[in-house]
Amino acid sequence: MPELPEVEVTKRGIENYLTGHAITEVYFDNKSLREPFSPDLMNLEGSKVKSVTRRAKYIVIETNKGYLLIHLGMTGHLRVLPKDSPLANHDHFYLSTDDDKSIIYNDIRRFGMVLYYPLTSSPYDNFPLKELGPEPFSSEFNVEYLLLKLSKLKKSIKQAIMDNAIVVGIGNIYASEILFRCRINPKRIANSITKSEAQAIIENARKILSESIEKGGTTIRDFSGADGKLGYFVQNLYVYGHEGEQCKVCGTKIEKIVQGQRSTFYCPCCQK
Repeated sequence: MPELPEVEVTKRGIENYLTGHAITEVYFDNKSLREPFSPDLMNLEGSKVKSVTRRAKYIVIETNKGYLLIHLGMTGHLRVLPKDSPLANHDHFYLSTDDDKSIIYNDIRRFGMVLYYPLTSSPYDNFPLKELGPEPFSSEFNVEYLLLKLSKLKKSIKQAIMDNAIVVGIGNIYASEILFRCRINPKRIANSITKSEAQAIIENARKILSESIEKGGTTIRDFSGADGKLGYFVQNLYVYGHEGEQCKVCGTKIEKIVQGQRSTFYCPCCQK
């Protein structure tokens, strides 16, 4: 699933093709994503795009006729092509602009979302955005805040930092990598985390997410940016996907466990 870096890379890849441009055509097929396409999406035809932003793993396109909220789901991606380019398999939605470009949404498994919100109902004031925690790069995500949230939790620290109500955008890949760099065992109970460990989680979360954005994200199976390029942060992963391989730091074999129905990778020597 695309996580914060992949969604940020996608947002940056489409914003210059949309911001300040008029939407001349909206297309969607009859195959539902996580939620069916709304006929109200057609209201965006003739609108002018004011901004393209990211909140958590969502892309928000603001126009003078309403908002478009996009979630990439498990296998979704956006790409920019010349207008009237032939559609590929699993292309379910596109916007065309006055710049003769089309921004096309492709999703093999159809777990993503493309939702319309009228000007009178901003997506930021509605579910799912309204219930989200702070961005990892924001000042609200600080030591005092994190310790307060963790002090109430008896679940594992890995599951805690993946909770979007605590901090957004940290998915399975980056949670494993963040805890490895912090030398924190992912099985630790969240309320046992110390102040210095909380500070390390914040610093390493920001560092790893920034590094991944700079490298175009992480491509494990399906992700590609709006320009079609694959993300190559996968080359910088220390533990995720490396079960049975030697730790790059100490040489101990990386182990894999399941937490909350998700795979967790860690070094039992470095992360005690």
